[in-house]
Amino acid sequence: MNTLLRMFLMALAFCAGTVGLANASPERVALVLGMAKYQSIEPLTNTRNDAEALAQTLTDIGFDVTLGLDKTADELREMMREFAFRSETADLALVYFAGHGIEVQGENFLIPVDARPRSNDDVQQQSISLKEMLSVVERARKMRIVILDSCRNNPLGGGISLAQTETSNQQPVDEATRGVGGLAAANPDRGTLVAFAAKDGQVALDGNRGNSPYARALIDKMAEPGLEISLMFRQVRDAVLRETGNLQEPHTYGSLSGTPFYLSGNNKGQPDISSAEPATAWSKLRPDQESQLLALADLGDTRSMLGLAYIRLNPEDPRFDPAAAVEFLERAAARGSPEAQMELAKLFEQGLGVEIDEKRALELYRAAADQDFADAINDLGFLHYQGGLGLRADPAKALELFERAADLRQPEAQFNFAALIDDGLIAKKGPPEAAGYLYAALRSGSEDVLNLLLQRPTMFKEETRRELQKLLKNNAFYGGSIDGDFGPGTNRSIRAAYGLTDG
Repeated sequence: MNTLLRMFLMALAFCAGTVGLANASPERVALVLGMAKYQSIEPLTNTRNDAEALAQTLTDIGFDVTLGLDKTADELREMMREFAFRSETADLALVYFAGHGIEVQGENFLIPVDARPRSNDDVQQQSISLKEMLSVVERARKMRIVILDSCRNNPLGGGISLAQTETSNQQPVDEATRGVGGLAAANPDRGTLVAFAAKDGQVALDGNRGNSPYARALIDKMAEPGLEISLMFRQVRDAVLRETGNLQEPHTYGSLSGTPFYLSGNNKGQPDISSAEPATAWSKLRPDQESQLLALADLGDTRSMLGLAYIRLNPEDPRFDPAAAVEFLERAAARGSPEAQMELAKLFEQGLGVEIDEKRALELYRAAADQDFADAINDLGFLHYQGGLGLRADPAKALELFERAADLRQPEAQFNFAALIDDGLIAKKGPPEAAGYLYAALRSGSEDVLNLLLQRPTMFKEETRRELQKLLKNNAFYGGSIDGDFGPGTNRSIRAAYGLTDG
């Protein structure tokens, strides 16, 4: 089957009959960690309480929670390895860490209970870096969150001392802190949010009421139905500021996708909109929360601008106003939001809310692609493949873009690049690489790829199908023959790799 036909099938896959998605893997998973009984450095009072209480809250609102208390470095790494694999088939993966954390040479480290650091090198070797923790959630399908209730910098200086010291924001002497000076600012990948109990340079209170102020605010706000996640973290910030008399200000780093998300679900009686198009989903936002989005947009928050634009792009909403949507998107695009740049490019391409301007549309697609926004890179690939927006067809450039988008885990690009490899169009890549991209697309949650592999497996050559079976076997999803025949056993393993279980 030729490549263009396979790409066409991919584009139309949503029109085909879909497999049943019952017995899916948990959509939301959480790893909750509390370190208190340190063996060689100052123990903490409330971190176990915080972790246990937050784990219960997350369980109550539908998360599949793994709880770890007072773990050694080896135990932590094993938990992280297992959680990373599980998080690949979850929509949302969340990690919460309460315990000692310090900064060494601009990098943040989370300290297990058996650490005995006497130098910066010891900290780096005996602790878990924030980068390692981020890698645990990086392959979750829609949203990735790491929450650190452990804000401190490196207290080394002739030896370790985690006692309270003089800072510009002196903490009350009767309330322990979780460090001195604060962690370094985080810079996570797009689609990942890192939340600190205190902004970089500040310290977090351990609390003298059984839980830290930050944990109490999280527990309260996470359990509130119908509270969109960006607004939830904003309200957590405000609650902690009030309780600590402005001594501790939580802060978030990174950016989430432009699709709204509710940790505790929607309001009672409201239909599930978790898989709805962004315009439809944002239109369900409560009026009071829209007012909060407007306020945040005025402060420069680009995700709020996106949400407000999506509301005004829903033709079923009485607030439908494409011209107003363009204004919000222009503001967000000017502040560097690649999702806003891509949405604005579509409007200039279609002439919705603005006059058609193919040159501006192409500029915006390229601006988003320059920031490694995979959807924009994939769309640019098609524009170069077929010609569009004033571009002449350039298949060689298109192949480069498809590969780039596929390596950024864009599912459609992964499928398309696998098809290109399968057809022998990519130098130095063959069936093992084609199968690798197909497997990655399955793990990323592409229902279209799942359907095509179950219903039209022979669109790929037998060698590629064999290699996919090998991958499924290597990851303990498949126990049958490596024969390229996608019978019931292979189909079950494909469903399992996607995150479904039969029975």
